[in-house]
Amino acid sequence: MPVGIRPVEGERELREFIELPYRLHAASPLWVPPLRLERRAFLSERLNAYFGHADVELFLARREGRVVGRISAQIDHALNAHQGNDWGQFGFLEVEDDPEAMGALLDAATRWLAERGRDRMVGPMDFTMNDESGILVEGHERAPLIKQPWHPPYYQRLCEQAGLEKAVDLFMWELYIEDRTNVIPAFVEMAEKLEPEHGIRIRKMSRLRLRREMGLFGETYNEAWKGNWGFVPYSESDLKHYGQELQLVYDKNWFMIAEKADTGESVGVAITVPDINQVLKKMNGRLLPFGWWHFLRRRKIVTEVRVGFLGVKPEYQHTGVAAGLYMEHFDMAAATPQTGGEMGWILEDNHAMNRAMEGMGGRLVKRYRIYERAVA
Repeated sequence: MPVGIRPVEGERELREFIELPYRLHAASPLWVPPLRLERRAFLSERLNAYFGHADVELFLARREGRVVGRISAQIDHALNAHQGNDWGQFGFLEVEDDPEAMGALLDAATRWLAERGRDRMVGPMDFTMNDESGILVEGHERAPLIKQPWHPPYYQRLCEQAGLEKAVDLFMWELYIEDRTNVIPAFVEMAEKLEPEHGIRIRKMSRLRLRREMGLFGETYNEAWKGNWGFVPYSESDLKHYGQELQLVYDKNWFMIAEKADTGESVGVAITVPDINQVLKKMNGRLLPFGWWHFLRRRKIVTEVRVGFLGVKPEYQHTGVAAGLYMEHFDMAAATPQTGGEMGWILEDNHAMNRAMEGMGGRLVKRYRIYERAVA
């Protein structure tokens, strides 16, 4: 029977959209089921600030009435305005090992974007590059950390059979940061000189002032990352939404700001998140009946972190701020149960950051691929 594609309408179909990966990956020991409540909130126009600057359509693929795939098509007007392009994106890609279903899903997203004047489709992004993004093409044997997707190997095959082309690869580096023996000595020297020579200190973000701290993060992020492929500046509403997400995973040891000691100006930032996926794995997508208990015990469960953001304003990149942030991570690894984890994603062409990971003794362990397709 042929595959039929239609937009998601109503509560029942939204539930089917959310539930599909729980069925597809139920037999995988690696896939981590997200909280259903969180997924519902993330897809809510009322609760997710992304919808304030984007248009979104969700699609389901069915064969003989059975859901066999899903996809989103979206237009991020903030990205288009900043990048000066007419791109659209696709995301939330989940599908059975079914080339016809994959082709039909991608074609539906392409048509929706073409009808709205887009000239290129890139993805997957759920919804942005800072959410789950890319198709896993290396590292299938490793469990995903927080905000990392996991896919079986056939996803890459189906994407490329459907005519998608590589746009860019994203790297994840493994770094067990309690071990300093592989660190280039220059990093240590630059970190030691940071405050005496440049008047820059590293401090931890405050949970009570996290909303204000997110403003400092946004100021630094919008400067330090602005040259990156696919960059979109954070707006005030984006930062408010992101700050609410971070309240659930905040850890005073790992949220850091580099600032001028005399003025308090933020010059660098690192947001490193304890890998809550280790807890979600035990919760199996639900708070009840016992998921809440695992969440409350998360400090005893979590042994890894993901360095999600680490960047420095361009005018301070010669001062050793990054080295100071790196070495503070080593200090925290020595003082907490989290002795290692993964750094990234890092763009494949960000040679400075990738060399820094090598200099810290890191090992490239995962590669995610963003694809693209011209929209006729």
